Amino acid sequence: MQFGFSDEQLAFRDAVRVLLDDACPPASVRAAWSAGHLGYDPKLWAALGEMGVLGMLAPSGAGGLGMDEVDLVLCLEETGRAALPGPIVEHAAVSVPLLASAGSALVGPAVAGSLAVTFSDRAARVGWGTAADAAVLATGDGLRLVQGASGEPLRSVDRSRRDVALTAFEGTPLAGDARLAVDRAVLGAAAQECGLAARMIEMTVAYTTARRQFGVPVGTYQALKHHLADALLLLEHARPAVYRAAWSVARGAPTRGRDVSMAKVMSDRAADRAARAALQCHGAIGYTWEHDLHLWMKRAWALQRVWGTTATHRARVAEAVIGA
Repeated sequence: MQFGFSDEQLAFRDAVRVLLDDACPPASVRAAWSAGHLGYDPKLWAALGEMGVLGMLAPSGAGGLGMDEVDLVLCLEETGRAALPGPIVEHAAVSVPLLASAGSALVGPAVAGSLAVTFSDRAARVGWGTAADAAVLATGDGLRLVQGASGEPLRSVDRSRRDVALTAFEGTPLAGDARLAVDRAVLGAAAQECGLAARMIEMTVAYTTARRQFGVPVGTYQALKHHLADALLLLEHARPAVYRAAWSVARGAPTRGRDVSMAKVMSDRAADRAARAALQCHGAIGYTWEHDLHLWMKRAWALQRVWGTTATHRARVAEAVIGA
């Protein structure tokens, strides 16, 4: 059996990486933290729409590519590697397929990248709420599409997120499976965490190779090698779990909930360990605001707490395996 990705899927991933390396450098990530910034780059958003990333889960009849989560997961991992500002998971992985299946008039602009749509399972905290043009809410009575809502901005350790607590809103009912929507969001967060972990390891390897003490690169010291090896080991264990979860979501497998939660547990651990190892190996400079490391660390910390904590998903796996 073939468990790997196809050449076409890998080529699409590589194309997304090239785009993000060029259009989303660390300076752009840092700029999204400033008070006057929208929270994402509309030009880059439109470029992602033109490439087809935003509409991968929309059918061709709605202007999308008619792909599934197995195709999308590698691209979401790349957005994590770039720490892309904006609700890419909420938009591409959750809202676009919902809008498409419901026949919403917003699906065309959403696929094209002329607007941004976020998603949340609670009005009390909507990620990227002030940056997005619309929001899909999974409430107790189903899904609702909300536009023009007012709310109170919320602080986040990742200052590009632009989270908001909705205080007054009206929404139109939106047909769709709320549990599937949440599972797609969890899967997207897990994929991004893998990308974040990979980038922090890359940054640390580059730094410890260039930084010299006593005439040799500090990366040659065994203690630093062990930190990075441990982080890489957890990442390489998390990736297959994330890819399996993508397959389960795409195929509607009966183990979808278990697989998605396992992916989140393992990616949480991988991102946390990579952040700790990166900070340890960078030393004092890693603690400074001027160094880019904290932009990736804080995005990882924020993602560890969205769509359920590690403990929540561990309990979900335990219930699936051994019962309540």
